[in-house]
Order: sequence, then structure tokens, then C-alpha cells
Amino acid sequence: MTDTPRPPEDAEPDEDEGPTASGPTIPAELVGDGIEAEPLDEDADDDPFGLGDLLGGGGLDLGSLMEQASQMQQQMAEAQAAAAGTVLEGVAGGGAVKVTVTGTGEFQAVSIDPGAVDPDDVAMLEDLVLAALRDATTRIQELQAGALGGLGDLLGG
Repeated sequence: MTDTPRPPEDAEPDEDEGPTASGPTIPAELVGDGIEAEPLDEDADDDPFGLGDLLGGGGLDLGSLMEQASQMQQQMAEAQAAAAGTVLEGVAGGGAVKVTVTGTGEFQAVSIDPGAVDPDDVAMLEDLVLAALRDATTRIQELQAGALGGLGDLLGG
């Protein structure tokens, strides 16, 4: 780090220096002679931005915030464990195609009714499998949203 030369303490400040650590200097002709500038925060408390009111009136309690975060983390872990132990079924074509999946999205089985297999119309079977997958995915999302309760909205779910 290099030392920057400092002016002597008895030197007059240069009016053209611009802003200072306490803010910009306002020329006297703009403010007027003998007029004092008013402080921006008229309530003159220690909360210039009104955060206390925004946060419910009191100060920010980090201990309480950490406890809430810990509770949320525990609820998330419980919801994930419950989802992992739940098996869902996505269905399409009136039950012609079924897809079995866990609540965490692990697909376990695909079941196709032999009557739904038409060698001349493979595209229809592909559509049925895709529809069953989408149905299963929707059921997973519903399970997870229900398991999280209000946390799903908070976390963007």
C-alpha cells in the first residue's frame, strides 16, 4: 500500500474538491444565507430506514430466526422422507398404461395393457406412455406441495 500525501491540517479546503465523507457540499447561494439544512430523517431515531416497523416493530432477533430456520429444515427433511416412502401411479388411456413412481420422482415400473398395443399405431402407445408419465409427475408435485404445507409457497413450489 502506498502512502498518499496529505495536506497540512491548517490548510484551507479546496471548494472545488466535490463530495466529502459527510456528503456533497451545497453552495451557500443555493441554500441561502443563514438557512440550516434540515435532516432527512425527521423522526431522528436510530432506524433511518424504518426497518423496525417493516419487521413488526421490534428489533431483528437472530436467535429466533435461526430457530425458525432449523424448524423449517426439520419439516423439509420429514416431508422428503414421507415422499420417498410414498408410491404413486400415473394413469393414461383409462388404465391402459400405468406408471409407478415414488414421491421423490424415482420411476419404478411401467405397465401396458396388451389390448393397448397396436403394431400399426405405435404413436398412440407412445402418447399414452407420455400421458401416464405426466400424470405421475403431477401427482408427485401435489404430494410434495401437500407435505410441505405453507413451506411450498415460501420456497417457490
